[in-house]
Amino acid sequence: MRELRQARGISLRDLAKLTFHGKSYLHELETGRKAPTAHVAQRVDDALNADGDLVALAARPAIRRREFVAAAGLAAALPQALLSHGRYVSPGTTARLAERTARLRRLDNFLGGADTRHLYAAEVDSTTRLLKNGSYSESVGRQLLAILAEQAQLAGWAAFDAGRHAEADRLYRASLAAARDAAAHALAGNAYAFLAYQQLALGHPAVETATAACDAAASATPTVRALLHLRTAWAHAVAGNADAADQHLGQGTTCLTEQDSRPEPDWVYWVDHVEGEIMSGRCWTVLHRPMRAIPVLEGALANFDDTHSRDKSLYLSWLADAYLDANEVEQACTTAAVAVRLAGGVGSVRPAQRLNSFLGRLAPHGSMTCVIELRALAAEASNRPRPSV
Repeated sequence: MRELRQARGISLRDLAKLTFHGKSYLHELETGRKAPTAHVAQRVDDALNADGDLVALAARPAIRRREFVAAAGLAAALPQALLSHGRYVSPGTTARLAERTARLRRLDNFLGGADTRHLYAAEVDSTTRLLKNGSYSESVGRQLLAILAEQAQLAGWAAFDAGRHAEADRLYRASLAAARDAAAHALAGNAYAFLAYQQLALGHPAVETATAACDAAASATPTVRALLHLRTAWAHAVAGNADAADQHLGQGTTCLTEQDSRPEPDWVYWVDHVEGEIMSGRCWTVLHRPMRAIPVLEGALANFDDTHSRDKSLYLSWLADAYLDANEVEQACTTAAVAVRLAGGVGSVRPAQRLNSFLGRLAPHGSMTCVIELRALAAEASNRPRPSV
């Protein structure tokens, strides 16, 4: 409800006027303090143009994270179903698909790849069939290809997050091909960036691929270029190239201050100065420069929402590494403990991988009380049932 409201630029006060319910009551619905009746859910759903998703959620008040997608009524892919009334695909159809893709993208804020990968992959398959079986103009065809490129990137990211690297690689390359066919240069650049990110995760060099991302989208909007420069900085940092990393961090930060009349694509909606600070902190951490890493990570995470549990746990793991490099073992363990708690139940393999790496670094301090307690907490967390991938 909050994601939809904010995406539409509607304040709680405005929503109260649209639904004829009090602002404080709507706030209680958003924060989970109260569950809506079916009547209230329908009014809010209508006001936010949620197409029944909020109504479906309201029907399952005792919902668990793993049930979210199914309860939201999103499990059935939409694109191919649009041909039920004929083969013609109109510009209005592509607009609906673009909006749906934007909404599905925001699930990644709260769910891991193990939760979303089947949903995102179904969208890719359905849009592929729509391209194959539909009838449309050349311009609509390009729009469909661009949407397919976005969806393949979403599905690839979810597969990557779930530890399915072969699947992720296939989807990223499908995205790159679709983006090229659509002449969507910014999307092509983002596909390269995803491929570079995966290469790094697998221990492979990625500077060349990350540089190709910046080259492919050299004339893109500022936020797109900011994202690609930040990802390239990360590739250089992992390779140990401090000067190149610093250069691209500076370019990315500068891009975020640029003014441009062109609209930014929805797929960079999450890129802002906080993201720039987090990537800067991660780069300086992996370069073992804790005095540069700690202040920016602390500042960026101070107001980072706990509901984004996967991302916050990952970012805290980097802060814990920086504290350890600064020989602040107790603070490092305290930070890692928060990350362990946040990562519980997240449908992603990455937080556990990062935390296991951190625990390995604690070997020289194994007799310290804080280390013993952290290891016990991590062991307890690892014994809890986790989402299958």
